[in-house]
Amino acid sequence: MLALCLWASGAPSVLYPSYAAEWHLSAAVITTVFATYPVALLVVLLVFGSISDTIGRRNAMLIGVGLILISAFAFVLAPDVLWLYVGRALQGAGAGFAIGAASASLVENNTSSNTRLPSSLTTVSTALGLTLALVLSGALAQYAPLPQELSYILLIALSAAVFVAVYLTPRRPAGARKPWRPQAIHVPVGVRRVFVVSALSVSLAYSVGALFLSLGASIARDLTGTTNLLAVGGLLAVSAVMIGLTALVLQRIHSHVAVILGAVLSLAGLALLELTAGSGSLVLFLLWCIVGGAGYSLAFMGGLALVNKTSEPRHRGATLSGVYLVSYLFQALTAVGAGLIATSLTLTVSVDVVSPIVGVLALVVGVLAVVDWRLRMLAAGLTA
Repeated sequence: MLALCLWASGAPSVLYPSYAAEWHLSAAVITTVFATYPVALLVVLLVFGSISDTIGRRNAMLIGVGLILISAFAFVLAPDVLWLYVGRALQGAGAGFAIGAASASLVENNTSSNTRLPSSLTTVSTALGLTLALVLSGALAQYAPLPQELSYILLIALSAAVFVAVYLTPRRPAGARKPWRPQAIHVPVGVRRVFVVSALSVSLAYSVGALFLSLGASIARDLTGTTNLLAVGGLLAVSAVMIGLTALVLQRIHSHVAVILGAVLSLAGLALLELTAGSGSLVLFLLWCIVGGAGYSLAFMGGLALVNKTSEPRHRGATLSGVYLVSYLFQALTAVGAGLIATSLTLTVSVDVVSPIVGVLALVVGVLAVVDWRLRMLAAGLTA
């Protein structure tokens, strides 16, 4: 389910230059199309963020994958840019229902002694979905018939398969659940400090990802001088592969250490992005993909691991939805801001303005993680 959400999110990224060329779209339009996904997801999380705690993880995921399935049809039939907005909105809504429920389900079905495994699997799953989306979408768009439709036809088939797989999972007893009603996401008092660190850490990962997915295809195309979509998708997939590999290799890393290292590597990646934009070096672009991917993975995995350890089962869906709510808000702001600046000025100026802002977020995340870790060690010492 998590892989499908990221597959759906990443599938249009390689095709944005094609849409822009065919329909004469500006960078601002492309980035607002990109940002429609997190905006729709935010709305769903605000209203339905706690729904999986009431109707169950399975049912929430079924709603989510159903919306993603419909969104793929919108992309296949798209005659103009308006349909891209509709498709992205449906994708975002689907992810809003599914992503918190799927993350919570991984925690609740973890049979390993490694309590950090669910956050690692979440990171690997999303990286796998994004990698396949970028590479396959690029290959199909470049070499197969129906270049703008075939990757979404594949997404329809995948969504249908995932829907059946989720439907066939065992139904858990409903217990004494109350009827669902719209309510604000509530974070219990005892986990609010951890929630802030977790939410900002995942937000850092998503902000770096927003820069990469909204501007990465244009940067890669400019650096290589190629319009080959498989080449562009392959370059972008380097970062996604690095995200998954880091999560696999370092799945037992301490949560606070992961967040701190994620902040440091994200800063290094942003510096490499600045150098790439200024020098036009493909080598620096690849280094940005590698370092930025590792930073994303650690910040995302560490943030989720922190909140997974402290959230109560009866509020886990709502708490995780709250983390994703904050994170996608940062992602939307980063994507829209970068696109508007790139349109009104240049791509290089956009990088020069937005990268330092995301860098400040990385510094804040690193400092807060150190403070929270220190306070926890002091509390543990006093308890002992």
